[in-house]
Amino acid sequence: MRSPSPNAGAPVSDDVHQLTELQIALLRVLWDRGQATVAEICEVLRPERGLALTTVATLMSRLEKRGVVTHDVRARQYVYRALVTEPEVQRSMVQELTAQLFDGDVTALVSHLLTGREISPGDVDRLKSLLDAHARKTTRGSHDH
Repeated sequence: MRSPSPNAGAPVSDDVHQLTELQIALLRVLWDRGQATVAEICEVLRPERGLALTTVATLMSRLEKRGVVTHDVRARQYVYRALVTEPEVQRSMVQELTAQLFDGDVTALVSHLLTGREISPGDVDRLKSLLDAHARKTTRGSHDH
């Protein structure tokens, strides 16, 4: 299970939606472990990526400058932790993708995702439940004003 960041619910940096696939892979290590050194990140990613320690250190430093991760120093090593949660990154990146490719039209995005794919009856039921819950929340919110 992925651990939440200490600032869960805080506004996500506008820069988050510009993360590369490799940067997301580094963050996944932090989300899975809670925190990790550069050496630990390299060890986790070695089987599929074979990254050098210097490469990971540079990438982590850049993520820190962007406010995506932070570090503590323990035993003369940087121990990194994420300042954003996986759902925050997903939300930010999907919002940016929707804005860029679908002119902000969520219906067009969902239609595109469903086109040409096999969708199980269980998935259809889950989607209906999500839409119903969203409609109830939206209706309830409009009565509060």
